[in-house]
Amino acid sequence: MKKPFLVLQLRPEDEAADNEFDAILRKGGLEAARVRRIRLDQAPLPADLCLDDLAGVIVGGGPGCVSDAPHDKSETEARIEAAVLSLMPAITGRDFPFLGCCYGIGILGKHLGADVGKGIYSEPVGTSACELTPSGRDDPLLDGVPARFDAFVGHKEALQNLPDTCAHLVASPACPFQMVRHGQHVYATQFHPEADAAGFETRIRIYRHRGYFPPETADDLIEMCRAADVCAPERILRNFVARYG
Repeated sequence: MKKPFLVLQLRPEDEAADNEFDAILRKGGLEAARVRRIRLDQAPLPADLCLDDLAGVIVGGGPGCVSDAPHDKSETEARIEAAVLSLMPAITGRDFPFLGCCYGIGILGKHLGADVGKGIYSEPVGTSACELTPSGRDDPLLDGVPARFDAFVGHKEALQNLPDTCAHLVASPACPFQMVRHGQHVYATQFHPEADAAGFETRIRIYRHRGYFPPETADDLIEMCRAADVCAPERILRNFVARYG
């Protein structure tokens, strides 16, 4: 029997979490029976969790920021961050298949000692014009992804520098470190590979008062999402599942 993928979710809002999970299944070509889902806002990591029992780990996005000062994090945000970070020594030490989406690149960066912060590379909610680097063009997770593509983004923090141990796979003018790889099997994206227009519309409604954008611009952002042509990033999820499943 094939091993399951572990999907860790960080969103405390039911509608956002369910929408994201459904998107990961659809875009990754995964059946629910092949996934072990844990919502870290609701449950801790199991004490008996063993990477040997898993095909890979996928970490979704969320409203928390690893660069926030400890006193600015809610109890739930601090607990979620600590839980994901607790897995990273084993994941990077073993070069275990990992795909961190948005929040996941902050987690990987913090674990590796990179500068993650609200500097010049945060991006407003919308699309980002992404481009494969030379390393990205040769990476199996980007097989079939065009050299230039649009992706949905919306983040308050970002990698401010590339960790020495990481390959740079995808860049954009506003945020250079859109996708990186540590070792051969540990990946993270700043953009959302699972997101489509409908899913991002849902998030805009849910997070309109969380500081990502002026609330009065929500309707305009939704129209922008509906008009956008974003379909290439999901290939990354499908490639991850195909490679490690």
